[in-house]
Amino acid sequence: MSASPRVVLITRPTPYEMLLARHATREQARFFLEMRGQTIEALEREHERFDAARRGVLGAVPSAWRSARVGRDDLDRFLFEPEDVVVALGPDGLVANVAKYLAGQVVIGLNPEPEAYAGILVRHDPADARELLAAAVEPDAPVDARTLAECRLDDGQRLLALNEVFVGHASHQTARYRLDVGGTSERQMSSGMIVTTGTGATGWASSICRGLTHPPGLPAPAEPALAFLVREPFASPTTGVGLDAGVLADSDALAVTSEMDADGVIFGDGIEADRIVFGYGMRAEVRVAEQRLRLLA
Repeated sequence: MSASPRVVLITRPTPYEMLLARHATREQARFFLEMRGQTIEALEREHERFDAARRGVLGAVPSAWRSARVGRDDLDRFLFEPEDVVVALGPDGLVANVAKYLAGQVVIGLNPEPEAYAGILVRHDPADARELLAAAVEPDAPVDARTLAECRLDDGQRLLALNEVFVGHASHQTARYRLDVGGTSERQMSSGMIVTTGTGATGWASSICRGLTHPPGLPAPAEPALAFLVREPFASPTTGVGLDAGVLADSDALAVTSEMDADGVIFGDGIEADRIVFGYGMRAEVRVAEQRLRLLA
């Protein structure tokens, strides 16, 4: 390596930290909760466990390595380096939050609350951080390569998502657009649509599939394929329901042309704040991304 590895620790505020940010002091936060029949002690204990895990991870970084800490809300302003080892300490969604900002760096998912988080992406114990960091920089590091979805607009904007891309109305009113896929075109009105990866197949996509008469087979996490799912399409004299679901292979693309006003949006992985405005006449294509998330197995 041309430089020593850098560990980039990604976290998000704990509920206790968010309460303090809102109420300024512990006593004000405690009073707020107690007036509603709740207590602050459980949140403090959860925060203390998380803080111990955070300190343990930073303490496991070899002395010759560099380190940086980044909050989830600052990811869009952080410059990752090619040799970074990215550590996501928190819920599974934290891995999805960081995935779109990477270009092949290895990600280690650490689960500080196994009782609370499923651990599908944050599959490792923070206590094993030292061994995991050593494994991550090996040339043959065991990685789970996860497929990403890529959305490109006709004005050059680009968005990546690990779980799914959403296209619809910002206020979740009726979305109007035209779909083009596999040589078939259809105008639609619906509650919006998603294009899911295999990683996202067990989440929002699974819920939508339960409402479909003929749900498609959803891809596996590492499979270079996507599935598109339309939420509650509405048939009218000018709109149809024939393209309510389907699978996109590695070379396929789904084209969406907006028939919405300035409230049309596209966002990835449920992060509405990081949305792209999708106004009338704009065209977007969603396909399998070339890059993959490299998650330490």
